[in-house]
Amino acid sequence: MTLPTPRTTFLLMFLAVIFVLGVAFYMEYIMGLEPCPLCITQRVMFLGVGLVSLIAFLHNPSGASQIGRRLYGLLVSLFAIGGLYFSARQLWLQSLPEDQVPACGPGISYMVDAFPMAEVIKTLLTGDGNCAEVQWTMLGLSIAGWAAVGFVGLILFGVWQAFRKH
Repeated sequence: MTLPTPRTTFLLMFLAVIFVLGVAFYMEYIMGLEPCPLCITQRVMFLGVGLVSLIAFLHNPSGASQIGRRLYGLLVSLFAIGGLYFSARQLWLQSLPEDQVPACGPGISYMVDAFPMAEVIKTLLTGDGNCAEVQWTMLGLSIAGWAAVGFVGLILFGVWQAFRKH
């Protein structure tokens, strides 16, 4: 069995991210699930992985040292590690007893209009009570749990891209 080329692997990572973001928008606009601040931050991390993968696919770095491929693979892994952190934070909030969940805040669109940007960014990075609500599950995992699984897979693919032999 022949392994896919690095270029093909970056394309597959990009397509996987397009699929994940498509599912997220389907859940938001068709199913009516409101994304919390940490969900939005995880989307940004997926978008980062997707953009780096697309650039790597288009650039198709080659050469004896493979520095470009390694750099792109590590950048994918860094975005995915960031996304895993935010998924883990949301899973932690979802595991808290109800009396320890932080207060729910206003929606992000209202916050962008009414609050200083520093406050909006803080909420996007730490979450609020809305992030503790489990709106959907599949096979016992919430959306944040599935995002964590996806980020782990992207970390592994990014590291593999960075250190593969060909």
